[in-house]
Amino acid sequence: MGIENVVVAGGGVLGSQIAYQAAYKGFNVTVWLRSEGSIDRAKPKFEQLRQTYLETLEAMKTDPAAYCRGLADSPELAADQIDQLKQKAQQAFEAIRFTTSYEQAACNADLVIEAIAEDPAQKDAFYAELAKYLPEQTILVTNSSTLLPSQMAQTTGRPEKFLALHFANRIWRNNTAEVMGHPGTDAAAYNAVVQFAADLGMVPLQLHKEQPGYILNSMLVPFLNAAEALYATGVADPETIDKTWMLGTGAPLGPFRILDIVGLTTAYNIVVLDPRTKDPDSVPAKIAAALKERIDAGKTGVDAGEGFYRYR
Repeated sequence: MGIENVVVAGGGVLGSQIAYQAAYKGFNVTVWLRSEGSIDRAKPKFEQLRQTYLETLEAMKTDPAAYCRGLADSPELAADQIDQLKQKAQQAFEAIRFTTSYEQAACNADLVIEAIAEDPAQKDAFYAELAKYLPEQTILVTNSSTLLPSQMAQTTGRPEKFLALHFANRIWRNNTAEVMGHPGTDAAAYNAVVQFAADLGMVPLQLHKEQPGYILNSMLVPFLNAAEALYATGVADPETIDKTWMLGTGAPLGPFRILDIVGLTTAYNIVVLDPRTKDPDSVPAKIAAALKERIDAGKTGVDAGEGFYRYR
């Protein structure tokens, strides 16, 4: 089936990026959010993305290092071709629709991308309500960072049309899309999502079986957890941990800069899934407490202007 109408549920760090990239690539995009207040909080993220796309595309005219794989198929573009892409970025911003209605969001959806909080209870509640309104043809995917699609498949009411589609952060530059089905996923739905990922300007990375954390987060989450444990147990401060990693490996970013980009709320939701957090003396519990302290202070990462570091 061809995918034209895309619904993104959630306007957080990745939800907003997925929606904007889909609109930039010409899909009809609706963003579903829980409340009008959620819409008001999400809209500045889309304005920020508009600025990022326009500024990056403009920079691509003179700086080869500015090229982003998700924005253009080739770095070899004339100035007038880049101006056309800038026009598409502006049109994307103007075309995205917002709603709090399950029915309005679902009524003609070809694909729904769930990108809400990393909380199984919230996801199940969303799927159960959405199922009342979805057309027969709609494919449903989760952008969950760590949960398996088989854990949620039955709640969706369409397990054969349900799978995972996971994006890396800053998808216009880090243009990967991990496609992971569960044992009951229909091959046609899986292949349609692979094609959608390619049409979105991503590199589809096909997993052959379910894996918590897919490929990317199976490597990234343990790395971030190790850094969080060093901080939460008082071994070193975030700046020193980041400096150690960057100087020792040549990496451009340390783990706490990465956590600020990912968002501390996402990191917290992942760590509290660990049953060891019930023991306040455990390392996971100390990590959760350290993250919660910053979240409660509004220091949730780059989008908030401050996480472990301050930003403009």
